[in-house]
Amino acid sequence: MMQLEKTKLQQEDIFKKIAGHEQVMFCNDPVTGLQAIIAIHDTTLGPALGGTRMYPYESVEEALEDVLRLSEGMTYKCAAADIDFGGGKAVIIGNPETDKSPALFRAFGQFVDSLNGRFYTGTDMGTTMDDFVHALKETNFINGIPEAYGGGGDSSIPTSQGVIYALEATNYYLFGDKSLGERSYAIQGLGKVGFKVAEHLLTEGANLYVTDIHEDVLMKIQEKGNELNRTVTVVSSEDIYSVDADIFVPCAMGAIIKEQTIAQLQVKAIVGSANNQLAHTGLVEQLTEKGILYAPDYIVNAGGLIQVSDELYGVNKERVLLKTKSIYDSLLDIYDQAKQQKISTVEAADQKCQKVLHEQKNRNSFFSRTIRPKWNIQK
Repeated sequence: MMQLEKTKLQQEDIFKKIAGHEQVMFCNDPVTGLQAIIAIHDTTLGPALGGTRMYPYESVEEALEDVLRLSEGMTYKCAAADIDFGGGKAVIIGNPETDKSPALFRAFGQFVDSLNGRFYTGTDMGTTMDDFVHALKETNFINGIPEAYGGGGDSSIPTSQGVIYALEATNYYLFGDKSLGERSYAIQGLGKVGFKVAEHLLTEGANLYVTDIHEDVLMKIQEKGNELNRTVTVVSSEDIYSVDADIFVPCAMGAIIKEQTIAQLQVKAIVGSANNQLAHTGLVEQLTEKGILYAPDYIVNAGGLIQVSDELYGVNKERVLLKTKSIYDSLLDIYDQAKQQKISTVEAADQKCQKVLHEQKNRNSFFSRTIRPKWNIQK
C-alpha cells in the first residue's frame, strides 16, 4: 500500500513539473545507449521547433528541468521571430566527446519520426550537423543540415548578422546614431558567432575588449585588429565584466548575468547571442536601476532560428537575411514599449510574444473546423 502511495505521489510531482507543456517524451534505446527527452511546449503557431542538446547531466531530473526550460523559451523565441513554429527542445543524456555513435543518432531519429511532424530538430550544444545526417536517415523532420544534404548550412552567419542589427538598434536608441564604429564593445566568447561579430565590428572601426578560453582565436582577432589599425584588448574571463566599454556582448555560456557580475559592469547596454544570459529574470530590474539597457537574448539571437525554420520551405539565403533584418525594428519596438509602460525590456518582449500567441489561439479556434493545420510541412 505504501509503495502504491509513493508511486502516485511521484506521478503527481512529474505532472506538476511538466504542467504547461503539451507533451514530454522519454526516449530509451538500450542497444545504442540512447537516453533522451523530447519536450513540446506549445504548438499554437505551428509544429514545435528546437535543437537537440547532448550533455552529461548528473540526473534525469536535471535533464528534464533543462529541456522544459529550453522548450518554453523556444515558444517565445519563435513568436518573437514571427515564424510559423512553436516551442520544443530535446536533450540527450551523455558525453558528446565519448558517447556519440551513428547508431545512437539513428535511434534518436526514429523517436523524432514517431511524433509525425509535431517536432523538428537539429543541432545545439554538444551536437553537430554531421550527427543529424545520421538521424536524417530515419526521419525527414530534421533541419539545420549541411548544404550538401539540401540544408541551409552554417546558421552562425544569420545569427551573427542578427546580433549586428541588434547592436545598431541599441546604438540608435541610446546615442541617436546606429553606426557601430564610434563605440567600444566587450565581447565574451569568440566562437562561430562571437568571432563573426568581432570581425564585423572591427571592419566598422570599433575598438574591442575580448575574452575566450582558446588562445588561437584570440590571436586571430588581434591580427585582424592590427590589419585594420583598430585596438583589440585581450582580457581574462573574470575581467571582461569590468572593462570600460559601451556595450557588453555575451556570446558564450548563459546565466552569466548575476548579482556579482552586475556589480562589476560599467557598460551602457548588454546585447549578445548567448542563450539565457540572466541567471534569473529578476536581475533585469537591477540592470535597469544601474542604467544598463538589456536586449532580451531571444530577440537578439533569432537569426539562426530564422534560417533553420526557413530551410523547411526551401533554402533561400537572401530570404533569411531579409527576415533577419526585422530584429532591428523588433528590438527598437521593445525598447520603446518598455519605456512607455515603465516596465523592463524582458517584460515588454514577453508581452509582445504573449500577444502573438493569444491572437493565434483565437484564430485557431475560429477556423479549426474549416482549415487544415498549416504545419503539415513535408520536405
